[in-house]
Amino acid sequence: MQAPLEETASARPAVKRGRAWTEVRKDWDLYLLLVPGLLFLAIFKYTPMYGLVIAFQDFNIFQGISESPWVGLKHFEKLFVNDQFLNVLSNTLMISLLKLAFLFPAPILLAILLNEIRRMAFKRVVQSVIYLPHFISWVIVGGLFINMFSVNGGIVNAVIVKLGGEPIPFFMHQGYFRPLLVLSEGWREVGWGTIVYLAAIAGIDPQLYEAAKMDGANKFKQMLHVTLPGLIPTITLMFILKMGSLLEAGTEQILVMYNPVVYDVADTIGTYVYRVGIGTSDYSFSTAVGLFESVVAFLLVISGNFLCRKYLGRSIW
Repeated sequence: MQAPLEETASARPAVKRGRAWTEVRKDWDLYLLLVPGLLFLAIFKYTPMYGLVIAFQDFNIFQGISESPWVGLKHFEKLFVNDQFLNVLSNTLMISLLKLAFLFPAPILLAILLNEIRRMAFKRVVQSVIYLPHFISWVIVGGLFINMFSVNGGIVNAVIVKLGGEPIPFFMHQGYFRPLLVLSEGWREVGWGTIVYLAAIAGIDPQLYEAAKMDGANKFKQMLHVTLPGLIPTITLMFILKMGSLLEAGTEQILVMYNPVVYDVADTIGTYVYRVGIGTSDYSFSTAVGLFESVVAFLLVISGNFLCRKYLGRSIW
């Protein structure tokens, strides 16, 4: 009896492969559409990962990756004993947590409020106005906010002076810089997130609202017991993705807006890597910092997915 069982077990993988190939031949045109995306991932996402090896080398641009000497974990040891990096890490976490606390709930609340608007023309105008800033580059957004809060001719300081106050150098003041980062990102990104949640609300079964009305639920209770539960899968997805970018903290935004005066509160991992890698040509150390950031981001995504699955019963995988 043992021989037939072994033959059956060995035949199963071949049967599975045959079924998979049959499925591919059946929908060959759909699989063909995957090729450009797979090529893009292979060329621009996976191939550059080879460059991570310079984090373990004393990379010399003239010698190249193959000839540069290997130094093991030297740059990681330098990273973890660097007092400046500890400050950079704390800045990154503080800015990211501020953005998470203030900007993550904002599009959810805004989407729920917009969903209650019954004048469709007004609703469409509001949607267009709030999500258009998402398509403006950070260079332009930074210029707008710097001009608005400028000491010389800025509209905000003009109002402060009119009210009898003294002009405030907002972008040169360490106490105001982080709130300005949150404010500017909120202006640019909250509208885009709102559109995502509005699309999720549109997918909620209208019969649930009708049943809630029949049970005597008012608008607030409908929002609490129908809309919010219907948004949980989308909120979970967005939260897990947000966890993955916790150490990113808006590098492009900060590079456009910050200056040496506010380095102590504004220098994040991304800006630090940029200054060290480009400014001092220490490519190995900056790669080690970037690799550390990527590994932590990966662990945060895994942890966020695990916690959401355990406590909310929802997850990406």
